[in-house]
Amino acid sequence: MQVSIACTEQNLRSRSSEDRLCGPRPGPGGGNGGPVGGGHGNPPREGGSGPKARAALVPRPPAPAGSLRESTGRGTGMKYRNLGKSGLRVSCLGLGTWVTFGSQISDEVYVMGPRSRTAEDVLTVAYEHGVNLFDTAEVYAAGKAERTLGNILKSKGWRRSSYVITTKIFGGGQAETERGLSRKHIIEGLQGSLERLQLGYVDIVFANRSDPNSPMEEIVRAMTYVINQGLALYWGTSRWGAAEIMEAYSMARQFNLIPPVCEQAEHHLFQREKGEMQLPELYHKIGVGSVTWSPLACGLITSKYEGRVPETCRATIKGYQWLKDKVQSEGGKKQPQAKVMDLLPMAHQLGCTVAQLAIAWCLRSEGVSSVLLGVSSAAQLLEHLGALQVLSQLTPQTVMEIDGLLGNKPPSKK
Repeated sequence: MQVSIACTEQNLRSRSSEDRLCGPRPGPGGGNGGPVGGGHGNPPREGGSGPKARAALVPRPPAPAGSLRESTGRGTGMKYRNLGKSGLRVSCLGLGTWVTFGSQISDEVYVMGPRSRTAEDVLTVAYEHGVNLFDTAEVYAAGKAERTLGNILKSKGWRRSSYVITTKIFGGGQAETERGLSRKHIIEGLQGSLERLQLGYVDIVFANRSDPNSPMEEIVRAMTYVINQGLALYWGTSRWGAAEIMEAYSMARQFNLIPPVCEQAEHHLFQREKGEMQLPELYHKIGVGSVTWSPLACGLITSKYEGRVPETCRATIKGYQWLKDKVQSEGGKKQPQAKVMDLLPMAHQLGCTVAQLAIAWCLRSEGVSSVLLGVSSAAQLLEHLGALQVLSQLTPQTVMEIDGLLGNKPPSKK
């Protein structure tokens, strides 16, 4: 399906900001896109005439510039942002479970002390420091990451309304019907995730890469269905191209379905083009935000490798030989690691580590709602959370100096 971006932009200009976020107004019988209870989409118009009825048709004015964009949590210092242009507030630093939960760190549900490497300890420290976004996927450790996360959440007894759980659907099993983005796998895959998580719903379900074998209309309809059934509150994309995201958005608008609210993408000092050229444009045009991952390029933006692979790092885990090869390759030694050494003096000047500087740099990118952290211990998590103090020091001049050191800033669009 070919999508006319120009046509989509024109439609957006003619809609109110409320329509853009909540979807087309359903008729008196309700629309196909809104979930049960009217969670998405506006309620049906009331009958009658007169000033009150006419006033109901007038869209509310947009919020003043700067409002509802970023706030700071009391006692934690954590910053919260809207997920794209939806109303969901997420911590600007989230906790990912890729590689770590069910693989790199123990899934025992007990605390072993301040240097604990258990998943429970990491999750507890994150929650107590204001992190409210926890990301996982059906494919992580063959489902074990979801089970570990679910067991911990159940044991902690935190209010379900106080945190945001996201999972990703695509490769859940070996059978042909257990992979991809067919209606069957989206529904059954999400049900399997909820069973492992021991939850009634996830806040966001991501389509974890695009699927050329599944029609876009089928994907969007299936995502709308799981939201209408209360299995998820929002849906998003992960590792999709800009044209595919625009196609999903246009499909949702055409058939009165629910569009994606965010894209999950890799973004760091050495992976910049999509995060700086494509995602900001999608954010401004259709309200799709971004949740980014791998801010340290799988650990390359640290000093822990230095051309070798320590026994305790993720590059030694079974199934991650590709990362070990990347670290030990000539390109890995000469490019990222050499640039990291160039950033050391700036980090020292700012009073932070290179890792904290790299994470803060990701947070300043336009349209980024949250940056996912992958840590193997509570101590490492606390270090990375220190990036929040560095963020305010990243002045335009400092960012220009970083661009000069890296020499890889994407060309600006004219």
